[in-house]
Amino acid sequence: MRHMLDITDWSIEEINALMDQADEIIARPDDYADAMRRKKLASLFYEPSTRTRLSFEAAMIELGGHVLGFSDAGSSSASKGESVSDTVRTVGCYADIIAMRHPKEGAPTVAAQFSPVPVINAGDGGHNHPTQTLADLLTIRREKGRVDRLVVGMCGDLQFGRTVHSLMSAMSRYPEVSFVLISPEELKIPGYLRESMRRQGVPLMEVEKLEDVIPALDILYMTRVQRERFFNEADYVRLKDSYILDPDKMTLARKDLTVLHPLPRVNEISHAVDNDPRACYFKQVLNGKYMRMALILKLLEATK
Repeated sequence: MRHMLDITDWSIEEINALMDQADEIIARPDDYADAMRRKKLASLFYEPSTRTRLSFEAAMIELGGHVLGFSDAGSSSASKGESVSDTVRTVGCYADIIAMRHPKEGAPTVAAQFSPVPVINAGDGGHNHPTQTLADLLTIRREKGRVDRLVVGMCGDLQFGRTVHSLMSAMSRYPEVSFVLISPEELKIPGYLRESMRRQGVPLMEVEKLEDVIPALDILYMTRVQRERFFNEADYVRLKDSYILDPDKMTLARKDLTVLHPLPRVNEISHAVDNDPRACYFKQVLNGKYMRMALILKLLEATK
């Protein structure tokens, strides 16, 4: 049985095929209106979410299917001490596919070992967020016309940013992609990811000032400093405003820069940037729904 747990479990050819499928859905949505008729998605969100949870639910509904589940672990039997393995064994009796977000890294992988239906990792702690990466890749391809031969700037919380980890792991497999990593010392990418990039021969540059490198970027991926990942409130307060993208900084950037953000934002992108045609983060939101539609179709097709 196929799952979506880590973006690197899927080949570049498979990811490209998912993007092609998403493009078809965008072009001909009516052709897919009944594709998942009488199928059910279980949305198991142990951690707060707006875009990811609602986009999964919208994706299934627009495919003609149904949704069940919970958006708060406190309203599930997890509050009584039920294990992830028992939860998915139970939910798999009611649903055809499961989307799970969990604060513990690796929880969706554990779920997949016991689930009778496909499991999609909708974010696990600070580790991985493969379906956000699918949304990011589709947005990049639709804006740039390609996913290779790009200089990608990652800015903000690179230590705990699971969307950063997933996107770097995916894009590093495309030819001639290089990364510029912009963060304070305390929020640099984890060592395992840095070593993985170096083993693959992926060019990396690590800097602390956004202004120094923004003119060279094709893509700027902004992230918030995540309060929920800090054990020390004082550290969060000290670092939370490290980077703020505003119109002045945008004047330094290329005319064809693409600005992305997995959202939610706090104040790391000024609202004054929203009307700049290079700001594509709300396009990402919509593209996330289409990529999740394509993924649901692929995973349930594989179970036939």
